[in-house]
Amino acid sequence: MSSSSASPSEFKKSLDQEFERRRAIALAMGGAAKIEKRQLAGVMNARSRIDRLFDAGTFSESGLFATSTHSREDEDRTPADGKITGYGKIDGRWAAVVSNDFTVLGASSGATNVRKVAHMKRVATQRGMPIVFLGESSGARMPDTMGARGMGLGLGNDPAQYQRMRETPWAASVLGYCYGSSFLYTCCSDFSVIRKGAVMAVSSPRLIELATNQKVDAEDLGGWQIHTELTGLIDMVVDRDEDAIDATKRFLSYLPSHHNQCPPEQPIPAGSGRRMAEIMDLVPPNRAQVYDMRKLIASIVDLDSVFELKPKYGKTLVTALARIGGKSVGILANNPFFKGGVLDADAADKAIAFMVMCDSFNVPLVLLVDTPGFVIGIEAEKKKATGKIVNFMNALQLVTVPKLSVIIRKTFGQAYLNMGGGKNSDEVAAWPTAEVSFMTPQFAATVVHGTRPGDPGFDEQLAEMEKNNTAYEIARTYAVQNVIRPEETRDYLIRMLEVHSLKLTNGIGQHLLRAWPTSF
Repeated sequence: MSSSSASPSEFKKSLDQEFERRRAIALAMGGAAKIEKRQLAGVMNARSRIDRLFDAGTFSESGLFATSTHSREDEDRTPADGKITGYGKIDGRWAAVVSNDFTVLGASSGATNVRKVAHMKRVATQRGMPIVFLGESSGARMPDTMGARGMGLGLGNDPAQYQRMRETPWAASVLGYCYGSSFLYTCCSDFSVIRKGAVMAVSSPRLIELATNQKVDAEDLGGWQIHTELTGLIDMVVDRDEDAIDATKRFLSYLPSHHNQCPPEQPIPAGSGRRMAEIMDLVPPNRAQVYDMRKLIASIVDLDSVFELKPKYGKTLVTALARIGGKSVGILANNPFFKGGVLDADAADKAIAFMVMCDSFNVPLVLLVDTPGFVIGIEAEKKKATGKIVNFMNALQLVTVPKLSVIIRKTFGQAYLNMGGGKNSDEVAAWPTAEVSFMTPQFAATVVHGTRPGDPGFDEQLAEMEKNNTAYEIARTYAVQNVIRPEETRDYLIRMLEVHSLKLTNGIGQHLLRAWPTSF
């Protein structure tokens, strides 16, 4: 029936039928069989992931009727062109999403879906909302990108594709095989989480075998252990898709929607700070004895508010988002439980990435200090420890959000500066247990006097070296502004966070670290 001969009601009916036909094709994704196979494997599909991410009923899709334009035959087999995009609310705040649909040509990147992703990034940046990448992709679509024409049409048409100026938070989940754009956007993000069994790498094992004639196991290539323990590119590992999405939502709760906002405040949970009276029980008086700094952090901050990042990487340093008095803070803390809390190249990289994120999104830093210094030796130099120390120091000095340091037990040498000593923090306090010096007293006695433990006179020389290392000695110089009782630490930080809030700019920093490389 032609539109000219149809009645208004018939014409509307035909329009509705065609709309619903096309909509059903798009919503069916790669088909019922592929969806069922994923369900049996306990893996969510691209649309169910979006449902988990956003508040119920808030998702507004962009590009539902987009398909591949490579050929007319591709139209019905590329619903949404394999990448589902749009907007929704997370805990009442708007965010954008790119959810890769692996059931459609492996969520490979083609001319249409690349435009969809670019639109999401542009809108999120210009309108001030986070963007979430739910990653699972086989890489560039073949054969579309083959040849000079394919390259010219497909790649490089978004000059800001991998640029980060950190106007809004980015969060990424590795939820399957993540090659191509999925690994690129993950490495560009402020937070990344991987599900066990998922893989992130530049190329697939199949392509590596073709190129090198070497068989490679996917897990060995880019599994969760590689990226959480060795590369540090992933912040968190979880068991299920649902856990990854929940972690993403929790991460975003600590940050503002954009860089010109302060993070949202939360009510202070009942029971926060109740363990402060016994906090000294967590710290052995002997500097050689270990303890877990994470227990100390949990006692100081609001109850159950610790959200640790990269816990398996650079373990001598803790980086965690938390709340103190309802306000978001970034915790940067040495952890004597691992290698005595000595700082190494991995810890430096971890610290820098964390400071960049906190400064970019107006999250004040709290540094809890207990370290014997930086690791030294041949292996340290091979890992570019000297350069990492300088990068760490440079980043710290570019931070413009409030920085508060509390020296818990010891800080020696260059690490004194890297952990906020001197004027590298806005306010420095020390517990009465604090020791500060250029190097460990035992080493100093040997360097100055040439004696070693067990030699005649060594104990007296050691005592002399230790005599002037106390918190009160450094307080005399005003390099430490306060010596505080350990049980007062939480209250002290709450007050100082108020004192040092950026009142002249309504809490907004200068964001001098906003263009720091995302992975280095």
